[in-house]
Amino acid sequence: MSLSTLSPTRRRTPVLVFAAVSATCALALSACGTTATDASAEDGAAKSTSEACADDSGTTSADPVSVKDDTGHTIELDKPASTVVSLEWQYTEDLLSLCVDPAAVADAKGFTTWDTAEKLPEDTADVGTRQEPNVESILSANPDLVIIESTSRDDKIIKALDKQDIPVMAMTGADGEDPIAYMKDTFSTVAEATGRSERADTVLADFDAKVEESKKAIVSADLETKDFVYFDGWVNGSNVALRPFGQGSLLGELGEELGLKNVWTGDVDPAYGLGQTDIEGISKAGDANFFYTGTDDPESEDYVELLKKNDIWSNILAVKDDRTYAFPSGIWTFGGPKSSEQALDAYVEALTK
Repeated sequence: MSLSTLSPTRRRTPVLVFAAVSATCALALSACGTTATDASAEDGAAKSTSEACADDSGTTSADPVSVKDDTGHTIELDKPASTVVSLEWQYTEDLLSLCVDPAAVADAKGFTTWDTAEKLPEDTADVGTRQEPNVESILSANPDLVIIESTSRDDKIIKALDKQDIPVMAMTGADGEDPIAYMKDTFSTVAEATGRSERADTVLADFDAKVEESKKAIVSADLETKDFVYFDGWVNGSNVALRPFGQGSLLGELGEELGLKNVWTGDVDPAYGLGQTDIEGISKAGDANFFYTGTDDPESEDYVELLKKNDIWSNILAVKDDRTYAFPSGIWTFGGPKSSEQALDAYVEALTK
């Protein structure tokens, strides 16, 4: 999710949305990241994955697949899926990290903008929006597996694909009980379905190594305070609405994994750990370090610029002490291991520079 204000057609609300968010705000919350990207970071990540994938040819399992999705449904395949359609950016990223180029994806343009952890081939077919993918476009890709974010097999897309005997793996997208473990489990499930478990083990080992490396960097920084709040936001009329990433959020838990303390104590939704507040509300955590998703979206009003014009914001201790840190644009805050590594790097870079 992003701090920039994005139009409803470019954002998607997670499956389980914080109940108090209005319909308009829910749409504004759905995409995470910014339009500007850090070219060096993006190219480095893509090169690293492409080199690894070139070196690990022939490691795809050929065994039949029997894997259970988050709805409890078992997907049975005679062989691992190789022609996969992804209807959510997290799974698009995961497939690419596993050296599986998706046959088609939902919102390819959005992925290349908001998720820079992996590079999507330019000729990848687009099947429409993540909210309303086109079933005919999905079928035209002739997939042997479709991965969708859904909490129920009653989803209309799933029902339509079931009628065509297309295997569909439904994942819920988040788990506030242990978001890092869920991120890893989701990645491993996608790997199992595509016969790429060996590659998944390597990627997850790299992630664990990044966590340990980042922990040491934070300890060495000898910070005055390890308290933090991470948030994004959008412009709502003439006001700024903020969305803190509280307990149960992936970004929040990644920070705590480094030894930091997420001090947002407001209500959050149980799946994604996302709250809602305003400038006055966020000011109550003003002694903490502030992290937020940077904005650079020419199609939207910049909520960060409005923050800077607000007297309450200007008087927050973290602002006065210059302890507010914008994450680089293009880090998908609901992504897989590679996006999570980008987030770890951003925390460390901000606190040790």
